[in-house]
Amino acid sequence: MSAGAADFISLRFSTRELPERMRIPMWREEFGRGIVHADIEPLSDVPFQAEATLHALEGLRTLALKGSAMCFKRSQTNIVDGDDSIGLIVSCSSRARLSQCGQEIELSAGDAIAILHSEPVTVTYLGGLQFGLAVPRDALTPRVLNVDSHTMRPISRRTEALRLLMTYLKSALKEGALAAPNLRDAVVSHIHDLAALAISERAPLGESNASAVVAARHAAALDHIAVHFQNPELSLEVVADSQGISPRYLQRLMASSGTSFTGCVNELRLQRAFTLLIEPRGGARRISDIALEVGFSDISHFNRLFRARFGYSPRHVRSAGNGSCDADPNP
Repeated sequence: MSAGAADFISLRFSTRELPERMRIPMWREEFGRGIVHADIEPLSDVPFQAEATLHALEGLRTLALKGSAMCFKRSQTNIVDGDDSIGLIVSCSSRARLSQCGQEIELSAGDAIAILHSEPVTVTYLGGLQFGLAVPRDALTPRVLNVDSHTMRPISRRTEALRLLMTYLKSALKEGALAAPNLRDAVVSHIHDLAALAISERAPLGESNASAVVAARHAAALDHIAVHFQNPELSLEVVADSQGISPRYLQRLMASSGTSFTGCVNELRLQRAFTLLIEPRGGARRISDIALEVGFSDISHFNRLFRARFGYSPRHVRSAGNGSCDADPNP
């Protein structure tokens, strides 16, 4: 697929529904030769299965892959597609081996490496989740001095720029930002910046004001909050420490999006409480227990915030969810 495709394209490939005898031939032809322009060889005798999700738009391609162990060989004959982009391969949950330009590298889980799509390469995928990113060369050359010299160098999973890049990509894909024309250019530019920082092995980024770093740090903080909001001990200081930044810097990040840390946490807690109240089993639970479960330790405070947010008391919402639409019994 062309790296210069103007529109956002999202494709999913899976062998799950195919008869076992058809899985390898279809995967080789439709995915291997048709999409990634590589020859694929399975590495196990167990029934083959694989699935991949591809996103492509101007300036960026992403590929998430999981399945049986297999070897991808992109030979000189495959390179006639004219793709000169720089690839970034992240071995998210397992090991992988790569060979290019006379070098052989083994990646540990979580590590990454940059490769040249214009040169033959062999990638041995051993299972788990593997993520690939392709960025046009002309997008990286202004950002990375002599970008070719940085390929085939392992990038540790502890590298701050790599961590921020992966968190930002996760957020962008989850929120559909790459498919939104009004957001796409800014998001792709941020990804280019973060990929360049990861590939070039820059020093720790600190509390940078660079727009890409700010956006990625904000996405990482929101991701942490979304996972831990039900913990009553969650605080600005705890989240800032998890991201390696100061609480003051985190406050500025949150303010840049038009909200506060407290407002963000409360919104997630209230939305979760609303969902629990209208679930069929919610009628059998005390409202105070639901409030505690979502992270509120002060029940009166929870009731006030809930009414201010939704216009009704928790008791009324639960009654309505169970088919009763009487007037609010707890005005």
